[in-house]
Amino acid sequence: MSSRAIVPIKISLTEGDFYTLWAPKWRQQGTEWQALLGDDDSVLGFRTEAELLTFIESNERHDLIDHPEWEEFNKGAAHRVSPDKRDVYDLIGVPENLAGRPSHENISAVARNFEMAEVIASVTGSQHTSIFFASHSILRNASRGLDHFSGDQGLQEWTAIGRVILSNWQGVIEDLDDQVRIVPSNELDETTVTANASKISAAKQASEEKKKKQEEQRKEQKEAADPYDGSVWAAAGIDPVKITVDSRSVYTLRTYLGESPVFLGKWGEIYTFPSSKQLLRWMMENDDHDMARVATWEDLVTAANAGELEFTVHPDNQYSFNGIVRDITKGPEAVDTDQMSRCYEICADAADWAGDDSINSFMLANPRFQDYLGYMLGSTETAGYVPSKPFNDHAEAWKRLEEMLTKRFSKF
Repeated sequence: MSSRAIVPIKISLTEGDFYTLWAPKWRQQGTEWQALLGDDDSVLGFRTEAELLTFIESNERHDLIDHPEWEEFNKGAAHRVSPDKRDVYDLIGVPENLAGRPSHENISAVARNFEMAEVIASVTGSQHTSIFFASHSILRNASRGLDHFSGDQGLQEWTAIGRVILSNWQGVIEDLDDQVRIVPSNELDETTVTANASKISAAKQASEEKKKKQEEQRKEQKEAADPYDGSVWAAAGIDPVKITVDSRSVYTLRTYLGESPVFLGKWGEIYTFPSSKQLLRWMMENDDHDMARVATWEDLVTAANAGELEFTVHPDNQYSFNGIVRDITKGPEAVDTDQMSRCYEICADAADWAGDDSINSFMLANPRFQDYLGYMLGSTETAGYVPSKPFNDHAEAWKRLEEMLTKRFSKF
């Protein structure tokens, strides 16, 4: 069901505020309809939301019973009769809105109140109000919004609408007064009205608590969301990479085509830069590299040329080799296995992209180090193996892995 199929509204006329229901335009069997809660003679208004709820839950006949969404609407929670702020219409206050400056608030209020006045006139067949709006086409411009009334010309038009209302609005109000019957409280069961007032209050509180909980969940989800996921880099599927070896850092780019890594570079040489700014400047002027064949590469270049590409290295793409050689010499318990695993990943990716067999050849030539690395990284193929002193050979082997990687760098 559309949440705007049947709408609770609050209207201010000469006798004060009252609540009723409005069914905005809908089509049924090829015919367009519009309705307000009413009987054969008048629009029905109620002094309180509880009185309105009591009436619609009774067996009294009214014009909305035949609405295609009525049964669904009337199954809703008790606060289904409570208007939102946008559904409050102060028809009496229109001249006051027009006396003020053409702000967004005043323009919106005037446009909405004009709309409701025409709705009442249309539904009830009120000739006076319908003729009034038909005779003053300038009133339609209120729905054009704030921009329409900016500048001297807009202010003049706002004043012109005010003059039309000043001379005629009282007659419109009196005409609309005649179309509404405020249902006296004594026509409704007092006990039921009191009970419904409590039901509405409880339903509103439950709704507010639900909204608050949903807002807290959205806030938590937003805070938990990784900002990188909304970046140009994430959209392109190409990531900035930072590699630190011996306390020196270089920057490059990497992506994956399927499961195969692709680095910014060519013929096995990874193009590396000492700063992110240098990398961004370079990528705007060069396209002779493997990354240029990636479909989304031009998206990054376009963003860089527009000054919209902020260089952000996600923590998952930062690889620090610092301290691993030293820790290996101390023993397995001193090594950060997560750091070691991630650094081995970048070494393996570089060799895979370069298309050589250097890593595999190195491991075959150093079986003790292969077993050690398998043990440290949790490989099931090294079951039963336990590293033992001395660890200097393993440290030296890891150092050679680092050198195999840095030799691929264009600059280091």
